[in-house]
Amino acid sequence: MLLDELRTLLTRHARPDGTTAIEHVRIGRAESQAPHASMTGTVMALIAQGAKRLALGEYVYEYRAGQYLVASVDLPVTGHFVEATPERPALGLGLLLQASEVAEVMLQAAPRNFPQNGTAPPALAVSDASDEFLDAAVRLLRLLDQPRDRDMLAPLIKREILWRLITGEQGATVRQIGLADSKLSHIARAVQWIRENYREPFRVDDVASLIGMSTSAFYRNFQAVTGMSPIQFQKKRRLHKARLLLAAHPKDIAHIGYRVGYDSPSQFSREYRRLFGAPPSQDAIRFTARTADAEN
Repeated sequence: MLLDELRTLLTRHARPDGTTAIEHVRIGRAESQAPHASMTGTVMALIAQGAKRLALGEYVYEYRAGQYLVASVDLPVTGHFVEATPERPALGLGLLLQASEVAEVMLQAAPRNFPQNGTAPPALAVSDASDEFLDAAVRLLRLLDQPRDRDMLAPLIKREILWRLITGEQGATVRQIGLADSKLSHIARAVQWIRENYREPFRVDDVASLIGMSTSAFYRNFQAVTGMSPIQFQKKRRLHKARLLLAAHPKDIAHIGYRVGYDSPSQFSREYRRLFGAPPSQDAIRFTARTADAEN
């Protein structure tokens, strides 16, 4: 029943750009989608219809109607909807998770409610949505039809959803977002540093020192959060950036490999094919054909 109303509300209020009149709330609608690379953002994504599959490193996450995914770090993933057609599109609700809002909710609760362990939790996690969670999501979307009440009540319902997340099955992952000195915040800083400096080689010891962790603790927690080693993360970042550049400049393969940090064209081609299933030359042909079709 709750999922039925959720689907109705999502269908009515879906926009091409995904935005809504409520801050940090997004609506996703997809009729079909081939696998594509993207960044997760720091978000809660609840599926109301269809299913989606994400790959992060060696891990694959699939969630479907009545389930939600939490991403606590902005990570590079490859994803696609596995159940979406024009007749029955995939529908989902997204809530961008703000560190300050998570921290504020946590500060109002007793610390003993939040057990800690020695290793940072995974940055991606999937769970079933409880009836209470779905009810809050439905009430939040109803406010899109109630502009008089929206500004007053939407922040309250968003806080309720945050509370359901913080105290739910994946609470450890969400809580880390609001802990300024948490292990995950250190890893998030390392992720950001590697994203900004992905072209340059680095030593794991140096990045660990930069964020104030021992090398062993850094490596262990980075692997736990991202599902990859720091070097594997850098490689994936390089290749995702290369594919974006290739789509814009499909005739410039050799230079693109160099621009993202590869000195060897053969190594660039080999690793690109391993990640995307086709060499950059084949992708370039497809991107060129797509551009020609768009111009015609």
